[in-house]
Amino acid sequence: MSIQSSVAQPFLSGLFFGECPRWHEGRLWYSDFYDHGVFSVSPEGDRRTEVEFEGEPAGLGWLPDGRLLINSRLDRAVIRREADGTLVRHGELTPWAKGHANDMVVASNGQAYAGNFGFELTQEFDGKVRRANIGPTSLVRVDPDGTSHEAADDLAFPNGTVITADGATLVIAESMGGCLTAFDRSPDGTLSGRRRWAALPEGFAPDGMCLCADNTIWVANALGAEFARVAEGGDILERISTATGLGSFACMLGDEDRTTLYMVTAATSDQVKAQEKRTGCIETARTTVPGAGLP
Repeated sequence: MSIQSSVAQPFLSGLFFGECPRWHEGRLWYSDFYDHGVFSVSPEGDRRTEVEFEGEPAGLGWLPDGRLLINSRLDRAVIRREADGTLVRHGELTPWAKGHANDMVVASNGQAYAGNFGFELTQEFDGKVRRANIGPTSLVRVDPDGTSHEAADDLAFPNGTVITADGATLVIAESMGGCLTAFDRSPDGTLSGRRRWAALPEGFAPDGMCLCADNTIWVANALGAEFARVAEGGDILERISTATGLGSFACMLGDEDRTTLYMVTAATSDQVKAQEKRTGCIETARTTVPGAGLP
């Protein structure tokens, strides 16, 4: 099968390490770990600060009433922004999270599914890390009332996550497992029916991702400078290389027609190196299949 290949276009520069992009109210929202904030940018490139954050913000999502949820990496907690802008502690990822909090998806009923590294990453994410003796960790569900539950266990770095438009299926990237894993999601948020959604080739560590209307998934390869559109079963249908040669970490379909792929890139995932210079970017590419589901 022929794989369609293209190259992204530069869009926004000056990030330290961007993550977890979300399309919300006509703008692309994203976290920047080391700029200690949540930001948004319009399709025309107008950037603004949405939240100043004392720690390191990661996954983003919204409750049904519009309040923002932020997965706080260092606290291993979900933080809620109130209508007046104050930040309060919404729910805990402990005792299940075994590493820094990371990506998160919030369902339409306000249930947040928050991942974590499952280990202490003290060096650049590379193939050596993937082969290391790293134990599994859990995906944590935080309900709208702030109560926390272990949603799924035995995951190899639960990372980017999507929920289908009908709310009935959750798919999560296992970055250390080199695969996408699916669960059936019940109306009360319980996950069951675990199965391999797609096995990815050697050298592909799935990171942030977003869902397409045809139920394919765009996913970043944290071990390369590429994004791939993957079908259930593992076939790669499209590849987009980064314009700058920077590493790929997360993506989101946006714009009015939801067919612009916004791709968050960075020179390195090493914390010390990433904090030295604003080398992170957001790149774009036009696609043919619009976004769907959540986030």
